[in-house]
Formats: sequence, structure tokens, C-alpha cells
Amino acid sequence: MDTTGTAITDQFERPLKDLRISVIDQCNFRCTYCMPAEIFGEGYQFLSENERLSYDEIIRVAEAFASLGVEKIRITGGEPLLRKNLSELIERLYAIDGIQDIALTTNGVFLPKQAKALKAAGLDRINLSLDAINDEVFKSINSRGVKTAPVLKGVQAAEDAGLQVKVNMVVKKGMNDDQILPMARYFRATGHILRFIEFMDVGNTNGWNMDSVISKREIIDQIHEHMPLEPINPNYYGEVASRYRYQDGEGEVGVISSVTDHFCDTCTRARLSADGKLYHCLFASGGYDIRSLLRDGVSDHGLKLEIMKRWTRRDDRYSADRAEGKKPKDKKIEMSYIGG
Repeated sequence: MDTTGTAITDQFERPLKDLRISVIDQCNFRCTYCMPAEIFGEGYQFLSENERLSYDEIIRVAEAFASLGVEKIRITGGEPLLRKNLSELIERLYAIDGIQDIALTTNGVFLPKQAKALKAAGLDRINLSLDAINDEVFKSINSRGVKTAPVLKGVQAAEDAGLQVKVNMVVKKGMNDDQILPMARYFRATGHILRFIEFMDVGNTNGWNMDSVISKREIIDQIHEHMPLEPINPNYYGEVASRYRYQDGEGEVGVISSVTDHFCDTCTRARLSADGKLYHCLFASGGYDIRSLLRDGVSDHGLKLEIMKRWTRRDDRYSADRAEGKKPKDKKIEMSYIGG
């Protein structure tokens, strides 16, 4: 079977368009909703270099996905800028036929030293995580005593390098819900889109419960009361954020609402973990071992066939199932292994 240029769909007719690649499971932060310090402490055993996919292996996988319809790649972690020579990987991904957009999710601390090289290598966009504009709140969340200034310098470095910047804020009741308006006011009219993310039940270590969720409706109503908003259409099929613009024309915000208003029906994303496992859902309990395939000598053609087989059988719709009252999975992959 010739898979070159083949567009494939899953059991719900969802196309494969996006690949998110985690390049490292380590991070310089210990955010309470992702890598709580009491779990990921000093003695925690992270992946060794040999356990992670090499850049050569990542490129082989990305080429296979591109041949099956993937157009967008996002590099994630952990904190991906902890991976050495990341701009070299970006440059090689940029050269793959069919890849039209390359993004990077980061906490921004290392951007002042790397943003220019990343842009020169072919990076298009930055998704930057910042969960508060107040220093004390932010320090409490990242558990490393880091103030907002290093992250904001990263925002500026990305902007100066010519990278598009979106700022992502995870909102959790009692943690930082008092920062919704201050964050909206800070980033309004900056040209950077601020996106609020409902606290999600990703992984098994973040202590998620529904009582901690601030819903999309609550977030938008709070902002709208002070800075009137109106809804706008998605930019493309499968966009995860619901978009709203300020009625006075001073920019827009988005809300990613996988808990109260899921977007499973248009999910086009596959995820490759730092240790080379393929996942079809952020909330998956198990992945398919791509690393072993690669190291056992699979051909490029064989790799494409395996990816095609897995995607065409895909029936993941975790958030939709949860909304319909079905019992959640007992164990899920940690976000630090597959990014957001």
C-alpha cells in the first residue's frame, strides 16, 4: 500500500492534522497542576538520554506523519528548551515536505537566549505558559520562587525575534482565579492572545476535582462585566480555543474548555511522548511504543502503515464521555510526558 500523501481519518471521521512532540520530560518549574514538587522531587527518576527519542528518530516519525496529512507540529515537554540544540530539530522539521506550521510550548524563561535562533530555524509560534501576573501568586504556583519578570522577558524576546505569541493561563479555583481580570488587563492591546485553560484532569498526580474548575462561562462573564466581549468564529477546523474579541477592538482572548464544553468531535491531534510512545488523546491511559519499532529497524513504509493503522482505529473521546457521565479512566499519562 502506498501511503504517500494519504489523508486518513479515525472512527469518528476526524482527520490527522496535528502532531505534538514532547522532547523532554524534565522542567525547571514544579507547577502544582502539572508536576507537583511532592511527587516530582529531588529523587524523581526522569528519562535518561537513551530513553528519549533522538532527533533522528523524531524526524523519521514526523516525516511519516507528514506523509499522512499532518501539517502542524508543536514541540512540548516538560520544558522543551531544556533539550540541547533544540533549534537544530526545528530546522530539520521545517524542511519536511507538508509541514506548514511549527510551534513551541514553553514557560519562557530560556527564550531570551534562544528565541532568535529558534525563529531563524523556522519556528513560527510560541505558546507561553503564565498562570498569574502577580508575583506572589505566580511563585506559589511554580513552586520555584520564580517571579513573573523572567517569563515576561521571554515574551518580549519572542516578540523581538518575530515570533507570534499566545499566552496560556491554567485557571484553578483557589489557586489563581483572582488573576483572571489582572491577566486580561495586562495582555489586552498587546497583540498577544491570552487563552484561559480550564483546570483539567490530566494524569494522576494533580489532585483534580470538579469543584476546582472555573468554567469557560464563568471566565468570560467575569471579563465581559468589565471589558465587554463578543464571540468570534474559529480560525480553522479543530481549533481548541473558543474565541472572543473585545468590543472596542483592543484584541481577543480564548478559552480552552475541555471540562465543561469539550471539543472532542473536532480533535485532529496525535501526541508523541518523550520516550517515544504514540498517544491519540491527552487523557489516554496507554500509548503505542514507536521507539521500539524504530530501534528494531522498521522501514519508513512500515512506520507509516503502523501509524495509519493506529489512527484509523482511533475512537478516543474522553471529555465527551466524561460529560455524558461515563466513568473516567483510572490511570492516565502525566502531562509532563506528552505536553499540553
